[in-house]
Amino acid sequence: MIENIACQAKKMNCPQALQTAVHDRAVELHTERLLYTVSVVSHGQGRLLRQLVDDLGRFAIHGIDRLVITHNQPESRQVTCPNVCRDHCVELDNLQPRGFGANHNAAFDYCDAPWFAVLNPDIRLSSDVFSRLIAQASADDAVLAPALLDPDTGEAAPNRGLLTPWEVLRRRLPGWKPAGAPAWLPGAFLLIRAEAFRQIGGFDERYFLYAEDFDLCARLRLAGWKLRYVPDVQVSHAAQRSSHVRWRYLRWHLQSLWRLWSGRAFWRYRALLRDETRRARA
Repeated sequence: MIENIACQAKKMNCPQALQTAVHDRAVELHTERLLYTVSVVSHGQGRLLRQLVDDLGRFAIHGIDRLVITHNQPESRQVTCPNVCRDHCVELDNLQPRGFGANHNAAFDYCDAPWFAVLNPDIRLSSDVFSRLIAQASADDAVLAPALLDPDTGEAAPNRGLLTPWEVLRRRLPGWKPAGAPAWLPGAFLLIRAEAFRQIGGFDERYFLYAEDFDLCARLRLAGWKLRYVPDVQVSHAAQRSSHVRWRYLRWHLQSLWRLWSGRAFWRYRALLRDETRRARA
């Protein structure tokens, strides 16, 4: 794209100084487009956090405008930010644990870049996935997401359908098949257009730990934005699934689902998806 702009200036017989200025500005705009703020929240996950930050330092340091690390509970800060990331890093310590959405909304206050990345500490990178995602973004894409690979099986997490009570039950039954196209993208790795995130007011902080990602995707779609899942771009995700083993997390999960299903955004989004399916079949 940059060279095409420079070539156009040359074809128009612009003076050499102007051609150089056009090229330099194109490079500047391209670089600005690739900048992103990364938000990671650690719940005493120091080992995983250090591994992820090391990956960011290896594969994404040239695009990171700011790395915001939130310690949601007391933990050692040893080697949290390696020297390669230190100039870009902000660390926040919560006196009391906060919810998923509240933590990432607070991190967004530090975002001056066009893109805002939300990552779980249990994500591992093996390449510059951010640039590869942004390269495929259209002007109306609000969220970009890679495939989340299970580190043990190498299989990608299945596409998420509309989060209904039947869908929650059905995915645990034999013979369940994932949605052909995702209705929402999981919060373990979201690359969000800052303009869109700001427009809808970020995450709904009334959710504490679950369903914030679905709610965010639904409200973005209702505001006219699109979601883009990019399966060719992949990261490793060692999902914890705490709600399967801890009653407190299960309670939070059920409370979030009840809030979601009793909210207006869910039903409006359900109607939007039905209309889109109907038009596609017409």
